[in-house]
Amino acid sequence: MLSVKDLVVTFGQNRVLNELSLQLENKKVYGLIGFNGAGKTTLLKAIQGIVSKEKGEIHWNNRKLQRKDLAYLETQNFFYSHITGREYLSLFPAPDSSFKIDLWQELFKLPLDEFVEDYSTGMKKKLALLGILKMDKSLIFLDEPYNGVDLETSRILGILIEKLKEKGKTILITSHILETLTNNCDHILYLEEGKIQKTFDKNQLENLDKEIFHLMEANSTQLINKVLK
Repeated sequence: MLSVKDLVVTFGQNRVLNELSLQLENKKVYGLIGFNGAGKTTLLKAIQGIVSKEKGEIHWNNRKLQRKDLAYLETQNFFYSHITGREYLSLFPAPDSSFKIDLWQELFKLPLDEFVEDYSTGMKKKLALLGILKMDKSLIFLDEPYNGVDLETSRILGILIEKLKEKGKTILITSHILETLTNNCDHILYLEEGKIQKTFDKNQLENLDKEIFHLMEANSTQLINKVLK
């Protein structure tokens, strides 16, 4: 289990995470939603240790979480210049020889012997995901994994997430596309004002849209009516 208790992250005068607490059970898929600026990426980076926390405790299976415990797919991934896709994947350690690079290439249709800088946005996203999967971590964070990928890859990614769960992985996903979360997640966490305000279980997901987006849409409709009047 991943346990986060009283996590505080502040940027300047802005407290982005305000004594946030959450628990992720093993072998489950979680979605993380919140409006722009809510702190979703900050939360993932704070747990990973990329962003410094002012306060808080983070434990994984009853011990202090270490960066090596998890794999994190960032929204925007860094790639060295003049490196091929195959060379990029060689930078990621694999615990054994079970990572079948040729089969992954067939699945994602990546030109691994070409320079990454010539890849499309979607191809770069798939390559970065392969690097994450190659490490075979039990805890996986996916920050906006559906951004920039085509419809086929989106469906493949959904199947992959289900298979990873079956293999015992614990997965936390952020996405602006609600349907991608409701299709795969056992629970969805709603982040607002620096805290997890509510957790929706699988049998409650049909109410998620009504509870969270109804007020936002009502306010937006009023403003649209005014600007288009």
